[in-house]
Amino acid sequence: KMLKGVLCTVLFMGALPSLAEVSQGHISVILLGATGDLAKKYLWQGLFQLYMDQVSSGHSFTFHGAALTALEPGQRLMFDVLKKLACPPDESPDRCAVLKDQFLKLSQYHQLKTAENYTVLNREIQTLLHQEGLKEAGRIFYFSVPPFAYTEIARHINSSCRPPPGAWLRVVLEKPFGHDLESAQQLAAELTSFFKEEEMYRVDHYLGKQAVAHILPFRDQNRQFLDPIWNRHHVERVEIVLKETVDAKGRTSFYEQYGVIRDVLQNHLTEALMFLTMELPANVSRAEEVLQSKLQAFQSLRGLEKNSAVLGQYQAYASQVQEELQKAGDYISTTPTFAGVLIHSNSLRWEGVPFLLTSGKALDERVGYVRVLFKNRAYCTQSETLRDAEHSQCKAKQIIFYIGHGALNTPAVLVSKNLFRPVMPEGSWREAVGQSNLRIFGQPLSDYYVYNPVKERDAYSVLISNIYHARKDFFITTENLLASWGFWTPLLDSISHQPLRLYPGGVENQHLLDFEMVSGEVAFTLAEPVELLDPSRSMPNDYQMIQTKFRQSPLVSAWSEDLISQLASDIEKTAHNSVAQSGQFHLALSGGSSPVVLFQRLARHHYAFPWKHTHIWLVDERCVPLADTESNFFSLHNHLLQNVRVPYFNIHPMPVHLNQRLCVEEDRGTELYAKEIMALVANASFDLVLLGVGTDGHTASLFPHSENGLEGAQTVVLTESPVKPHQRMSLSLPLINKARQVFVLVLGKGKHDITTLISRVGHQPRKWPISGVSPSSGQLVWYVDYEALFG
Repeated sequence: KMLKGVLCTVLFMGALPSLAEVSQGHISVILLGATGDLAKKYLWQGLFQLYMDQVSSGHSFTFHGAALTALEPGQRLMFDVLKKLACPPDESPDRCAVLKDQFLKLSQYHQLKTAENYTVLNREIQTLLHQEGLKEAGRIFYFSVPPFAYTEIARHINSSCRPPPGAWLRVVLEKPFGHDLESAQQLAAELTSFFKEEEMYRVDHYLGKQAVAHILPFRDQNRQFLDPIWNRHHVERVEIVLKETVDAKGRTSFYEQYGVIRDVLQNHLTEALMFLTMELPANVSRAEEVLQSKLQAFQSLRGLEKNSAVLGQYQAYASQVQEELQKAGDYISTTPTFAGVLIHSNSLRWEGVPFLLTSGKALDERVGYVRVLFKNRAYCTQSETLRDAEHSQCKAKQIIFYIGHGALNTPAVLVSKNLFRPVMPEGSWREAVGQSNLRIFGQPLSDYYVYNPVKERDAYSVLISNIYHARKDFFITTENLLASWGFWTPLLDSISHQPLRLYPGGVENQHLLDFEMVSGEVAFTLAEPVELLDPSRSMPNDYQMIQTKFRQSPLVSAWSEDLISQLASDIEKTAHNSVAQSGQFHLALSGGSSPVVLFQRLARHHYAFPWKHTHIWLVDERCVPLADTESNFFSLHNHLLQNVRVPYFNIHPMPVHLNQRLCVEEDRGTELYAKEIMALVANASFDLVLLGVGTDGHTASLFPHSENGLEGAQTVVLTESPVKPHQRMSLSLPLINKARQVFVLVLGKGKHDITTLISRVGHQPRKWPISGVSPSSGQLVWYVDYEALFG
């Protein structure tokens, strides 16, 4: 009989102690998509490794390859792959030959296309086991198929291909698990109608990478060293990086749907982040405790915003998409192929520590690592050449989980010698000997304790072994999956139409993708060079900053990044001139989303700005408490004031919250603000007022057909907005027109229609309040980006 014949042969080779011990039951492994790329590259090899590892475990196995292909061609394709399977280098050639021969005999191909095919497969497994006199212990179904096929296959397995009572079922699912929170919830609901949670194993192959899989054991085994320093007081920052030199050619169909964040950050890098930030359970080998700790770590992450990410796209991507997906020549893709994302945790342990997740295609090197960099307060007077790495407190202190490739070209764990000598499991990791001349993060390898796996194993072999052993903590539960999508989806929604930085690819990228962290946000360090701007878009040919006229006033126009840079410089120049003339600078700033990037620019790049002599006023305010996220002052504080040294008494928020109530006329908040302006601002004439424009033509909080503020003597007024929060406080149009300078900032494609309209209309403030902005003795300058100007 087939199975007993195989077992006897293996027994004869000395792989099994006795036939009597083969009594734990039989495991049937069904690989769906058995002739696909993933199966060819990794899965069959992983299943063969499982067989080699477990042949003496007391279980017997059969392996069933399945696909939509008809029987004969499918069988031929599958066995072509199986014949190329390899044994590890430390396996003896004789034993390898026997095991490979037995594995082939235990493997068979099935066409699984209809409900009847699944019924037939179930009957064949049962008949085989009955003939062999074996009892089924369990079945593993590995879904190496596109996610759109999951539901139908799950239905067939549930209705006609489950193992008998008393035997377990394990269903293995490959990513992507949805496209966003809503689609992930839908897929999860469909699958849970057929399978129990404990039956599902969602694969993230990065959890099988040896360096990633060792993060939790490392933390556990080195608690004595890490407990005092694994926190915000000692960790400067954490980098989780996966760089690739290849591009998306041949995969643009997938990439256009998913992009780099969905492909890499939402799953692989986030899982590594969880291993770093989660609280260590008392027992890291208890899957339930690990999964619960991971979920709590998700819940402590601070929400991501648009400015939490920088995005790029390599230059050739657009033409690859046009060619492979047969798109028109003017098709513009907004799919990022590079992303750098800044994440913060609100947990007590990690509050304030930046976690940088970075990945991209067409970069300068192929490498993956998790790097924990510790703060260093030491200064060493001795020259570096005289320092001993183990005792020098001035060398960088870091722990690196090196995932693979790069300079080391192997998985590794590296610990700075001036931190501690780590405890590592002897059986599976060994200290590297014969230190090379390599440098890792600027330091020679000799500065680190370096450990490599005793036996390198590919990620799928590790994960398939964990499926066999029912180690759920190496897989993604439904709850954790939805927590991850809940975290990433708001960012994905907010950046869906965000302009991408184009980069040439490879070493040519130079410093183009370098980014910096300021005040909880990230931004590219260098301005985008004009030669990389997309010439297919209908913009001016020379890409130079346009200086001409708009509504008879000076116009400055450029790409938004350059425009903001110019505006910030012009504001600083105005500030210096005002301080030179009068000793102070009175600046009135608008709320809304447009000025946020300007505030960040001023905070990060204008260190010579005369903040000490600057008074900050509000052009308008929403009638909410100042600490409310809807408040204009809250945004101004978050993005500018907390990062610059403006004297406390020079900051003038609008008094919208008096007597524990909001914008009540009897509280006379408008009069209070008007008096404050009259007392401090000469002739109530601001040195500079910054305005924006709404899509309905409103400016400040002066809306079309507003009853207050468009004319008359009142300087500060209460108004009504058509959108929530409805109540507002605003400077009036006559007061704005008394300013020495008025700058109007207009950004984005969404403002194109109103920009076109107001370029044509006359002075009609009741219809379009912005058309009433006309300083009586000052200057008006328009700052309009190309998208708003040209659409």
